[in-house]
Amino acid sequence: VQLQASGGGLVQAGGFLRLSCIASGSGFSIENMGWYRQTLGNQRDLVASITTSGATNYADAVAGRFLISGDFTKKTVYLQMNTVKPEDTAAYYCNVAWRYYGRTKIHNNWGQGTQVTVSS
Repeated sequence: VQLQASGGGLVQAGGFLRLSCIASGSGFSIENMGWYRQTLGNQRDLVASITTSGATNYADAVAGRFLISGDFTKKTVYLQMNTVKPEDTAAYYCNVAWRYYGRTKIHNNWGQGTQVTVSS
């Protein structure tokens, strides 16, 4: 399973940005997908996640501003980032939890990261 993230870039504070992530491969089903972010020297933290049943979870710092959605028929997850702040500047990583059809073990894969820079 591979992930391809896109949509990062430079945006002014108060603006918006949309990240996309597509999972590719065959013979697997998705449990959930999510976005994490990381700044230099810090750990990678959860931004938002969504299960295939639609349950979502957000970090307190982005709740009410960011919206995660998924189209699991296309194995795609989106992160709509609204009213961005300079502190949202980070490398954003897509994550997928998945399993092979008929198997119980859950695997986790990461995308390559996409940089988001918010100017003040």
